[in-house]
This record gives sequence, structure tokens and C-alpha cells, in this order.
Amino acid sequence: MYAAYAAILVSVYHRSNYLERSISNEGDYERHVLMERLTLMDNEDCYNQLRMGKDAFARLVNILRGTGHLRNSAHSNVEEQAAKFFHIVGHNLRKRTMKFYFKRSSETVSCHFHQVLRAIISLDVVFLKQPNGLKCPQEIKDNTKFWPYFKDCIGAIDGSHFRVKVSNDVVQRYRGRKYYPTQNVLATCSFDLKFTYVLPSWQGSASDSRILDNALMRDFDKLIVPQGD
Repeated sequence: MYAAYAAILVSVYHRSNYLERSISNEGDYERHVLMERLTLMDNEDCYNQLRMGKDAFARLVNILRGTGHLRNSAHSNVEEQAAKFFHIVGHNLRKRTMKFYFKRSSETVSCHFHQVLRAIISLDVVFLKQPNGLKCPQEIKDNTKFWPYFKDCIGAIDGSHFRVKVSNDVVQRYRGRKYYPTQNVLATCSFDLKFTYVLPSWQGSASDSRILDNALMRDFDKLIVPQGD
């Protein structure tokens, strides 16, 4: 009788392990198919879902891997981690949506999101380079509408409101001209459409002039305006 019980327990144990392996293998297969479709097969699918083409995604993944913040794990490579991040920010999706598509737990999706975010932030010194004003932008020199009238112009600057979620005790500070809470983000770009400076985190109620003054006078990460002749 005890032998029969033991046989049943062993059978249940092996069946449970088999089901777990089957589910895991099924998830691995579905992730493989999804990543292959996103990043290897159809450039349009990659652009529509990750907001960039296959080649751009591959180059960016290599750059992110080089930061040291992202590395392949035993169960997830850098490509998958980055794909989840860009899918979320590109379509304003929730982590539970990525949990469904990538067959990952909410904790794993959240962990990968913040790892990629840290890697992206670390690239600001690489991509956000402020102009020194020593050379006139080629886009100005080659356009008779601009040259020589804008020969001393180094770029464009503007503020933009981005919707945010904040706690109720501070929500009024983030509600300005919009009916919902926002951050007023100051940004500058060059004439070849590259961002050169970004100052986030200001409340939506703050005026553009106040934010500009802060950008010019802050001790760290200030906006630098080259002095003319």
C-alpha cells in the first residue's frame, strides 16, 4: 500500500516538473518568435512597435550594451530587455501588457525597464553635446534664406508639456495651462535636428522664462550659450 502511495507521489512530481518545463519552453519559444519578428524579419513591424527600424535598434542595443548597465542574463538577452522598454515608452503601455506579450512576470518586466532606463540616462554625455559656437551650422551657410542673417544662430529652444502622474498633495503645482498635471520640459536642438540640451522635472505651472533662467544659472548641467564677438 505504501509502495502504491509512493508511486503516485513520484508520478505527480514528475508530471508537475514536466508541465513546468513545457510552460517554460513554450514561453521561450513565443519570446523567440516575437523577437525574431520584431528585430529580424519585418522592418515595418519593428518601426511600428519599437518606433525605430531594425538597423537603428541593433545599433542602439550595441551602444546600450557598451554602457555596462545592460548585459545578457541566463533567461533574457539585451535585445529583449530593450524591446520591452521601447515598446512601453513608444506606446504608453502598462507593464502588465508586456507581461502578456513577453511571458514574463511583472517583477521581471519592471526590473528590465529600469535597467534600460538607467542605461539610456547614462548616454546623455554621449549624445547631448552643446554647441561651442565656433562654427556656423552648415544648414545656415547652405541656405540663402538664412545666410548671413542667422550666421550667429546655434540652434532652437522651446518648452513642452508632458503629462505626468503625481500625488494629490502636489498635483496643483503640476497643473498649469493644461487641465491635467504636466512637467514643463525645456529642450534645445541643433539645425540637424539633434537634441543638445534637456532640462526636465519642472512643474507644469512654472513659466518658460523661469525655467530658462534656472537653466542658465544652475550650478550643475547648465545651459551654455557661447559668447559672440
